[in-house]
Amino acid sequence: MAIGKSINRVDALDKVTGKAKYTDDLVPENSLVAKVYHAEIANGVVKSIDVSKARALDGVEAVFTCFDVPKFKFATAGHPWTADKTHQDVADRLILNERIRYYGDDIACVVAVDKLTAERALRLIDVEYEEYEPLLTVEAAKKSDIPIHEEYPNNILAHSTYKVGSTFAEATKDKDYDIFEDEFHLPIVQHAFMENATSFAYEEAGKIVIVSSTQIPHIVRRVVGQALNIPWGKIRVIKPYIGGGFGGKQDVLYEPLNAWLTIKMNGQCVHLELSREESFINTRVRHAMDIKVKSAFDGNRLIARKVKLTSNQGGYASHGHSVVAGAAHVVKQLYQDKIATEVEFETVYTNLPVAGAMRGYGVPQICFALESHMENVAHKKGIDNLEIRKANMIKEGFVDPINTIPSLSNELEACIDAGSKYLNFKEKQEKYKKQNSHIRKGVGFAIFSYKTGVYPISLETASARMLLNQDGSIQLQMGATEIGQGADTVFTQMAAEATGITHDNVYIISAQDTDVTPYDSGAYASRQTYVSGHAVKQCGIKLKENIIEYAKFLGYKAADIKENQAIDKSGKKLISVADLAIEAFYNRKKTNHISAETTYHCESNTISHGTTFVEIEVDMKLGLVKVLDIINVHDSGTIINPKTAAGQVHGGISMGIAYALSEELLFNPKNGKPYNSDLLGYKIPTSLDTPDISHKFIEKYDPSGPYGNKALGEPPTISVAPAIRNALLNATGIMFDSIPLTPERIYNACKENKLV
Repeated sequence: MAIGKSINRVDALDKVTGKAKYTDDLVPENSLVAKVYHAEIANGVVKSIDVSKARALDGVEAVFTCFDVPKFKFATAGHPWTADKTHQDVADRLILNERIRYYGDDIACVVAVDKLTAERALRLIDVEYEEYEPLLTVEAAKKSDIPIHEEYPNNILAHSTYKVGSTFAEATKDKDYDIFEDEFHLPIVQHAFMENATSFAYEEAGKIVIVSSTQIPHIVRRVVGQALNIPWGKIRVIKPYIGGGFGGKQDVLYEPLNAWLTIKMNGQCVHLELSREESFINTRVRHAMDIKVKSAFDGNRLIARKVKLTSNQGGYASHGHSVVAGAAHVVKQLYQDKIATEVEFETVYTNLPVAGAMRGYGVPQICFALESHMENVAHKKGIDNLEIRKANMIKEGFVDPINTIPSLSNELEACIDAGSKYLNFKEKQEKYKKQNSHIRKGVGFAIFSYKTGVYPISLETASARMLLNQDGSIQLQMGATEIGQGADTVFTQMAAEATGITHDNVYIISAQDTDVTPYDSGAYASRQTYVSGHAVKQCGIKLKENIIEYAKFLGYKAADIKENQAIDKSGKKLISVADLAIEAFYNRKKTNHISAETTYHCESNTISHGTTFVEIEVDMKLGLVKVLDIINVHDSGTIINPKTAAGQVHGGISMGIAYALSEELLFNPKNGKPYNSDLLGYKIPTSLDTPDISHKFIEKYDPSGPYGNKALGEPPTISVAPAIRNALLNATGIMFDSIPLTPERIYNACKENKLV
């Protein structure tokens, strides 16, 4: 059995020894270097660009502007394609833009013999702008008569509503329920992946070859074709090892521009790497959201809720309305109202950096609002905050009334009980309500639910290919992408489980190549172990059948393969797969190069659940919060590899702590220029700031997963911030409505409440 074992990561040795080759390790010598000129206003139009001085600089090969590029608008979101135009992503940008929509927008680029020359040339470019008022908030954008995109005159990208049951007003008109209202504000944050966005492109064998640090190589291929209006088959995308993505590379970033540049340079290799500052502003950010929650309670039972979410999209659509939609649909999923759930959500263009996919895809934002509101209600009503969750939360057998996604397995209550027991939660909660010192402790918790993949909202499909090598090992080829999360290791274990070949005889190459590897949408939506895992299992079963069939040709009555041996029904070993493979390749009567390839078309989904419990210490005079103890307890079905799963949880908790306490991108309110777009000003916790982290899995086989598994990649981040916020409420009695919980914000609130 390979499932459930903590085998070492298959990429561990190469990564820790420096053997792993990332995109920039593969750039050919003497490649040209491209650098992008970014607008120095947030809203306006390029009237003219003088590039004569830049072109005259020794070593500059070419300078291109927004007036030179193809005029094919394209969408950048890493979503599966559909021919149905009503379900396509919004195509609202060019590879360089004349209309400026955020401070740092791409308006020109230089190609030079080296990086230094390219950067010098950028400083010689002169731009004349027609500048408009920067629209940095959703309120300003909605009131303005200047559209950021002509197709959206009120700057509202999309507006949607849904309801389950009646409306809030109808549900509460005839009875005197307890009514509660809150409004929450979530900030813009950055993925801050270790490897900056980077790619290089060249022409070879009649194709444009793009080597890129991307989560979605097959989607990049399609989008480049659309952006340049060339056949998709003329494009080849290669994804080597990748130094993190977290959703920020689930967008097509600079690959279309890079591909166009190599065409303009007659097929020469052009390398385009973003600086750290560019990666902060010119890739993608997490959506800032404002969320209003109004609820009606009868005792501890939710009767009705009315929720409004407003999402700040920034200058271009990217994933657009789908992120706030993902958040909005959690409202009816995490908790169910007895009579009515009424939800309104909108996405608004502003003149800020483009918001896109980020770990949790809108759910950390809505979870913060829902869990903070639920804690406020329990606090105001003086009722048990554990029991109010249990009375209203998602249960096994729940089926979403709108998107039909079910909770096929559900151990959420067991997760709550385990987290509470670990932290001695109830006893500490009561104890910490009675503190008088300026240094106080507090405990808090929050719950979450999260779907697995995107079916039925969007297409889910994946393929896998396996080949038997001459020594009896197998080669596994996947279009699914390893981005640091451990996917290759899990796929190796799944392949071993399905074929009967031990995991040390399964080889997988981390690089994807759209000309070689089978199709897969890529790494997002916590889908790969679930959707691509089905493809691996299906392919492995088929490969095993093909091996058994050849064994029968050799005269062995094989019925199965176990531990690299073909066996009969009684379990007797007949022939090793290694010996069989030699025959398959070199038998003079019948050779058979044994392989299998399958496509899995996914028509299922299920929901993961879990909770965060945390204990903190706050110094109210300094406004400082220290996390003393924290645990995530997850219901993610069967855990394929406990060691790599633990790594996912620890990383996700670290990201959640940063979201709660320190991370926020800040901008000049007058012109939209970023204040802290670097690793000095943007406060990411270091190892010294990170506490010891605990985790626990409550395993229950989910019938829809390939091996009983379901989502784990994104869930660890979701409930951390509200749990810390709720612990601060326990410690201080203050109901904070926004994050990050910075020293300044905490101190001012404590001073206002006369605690310091």
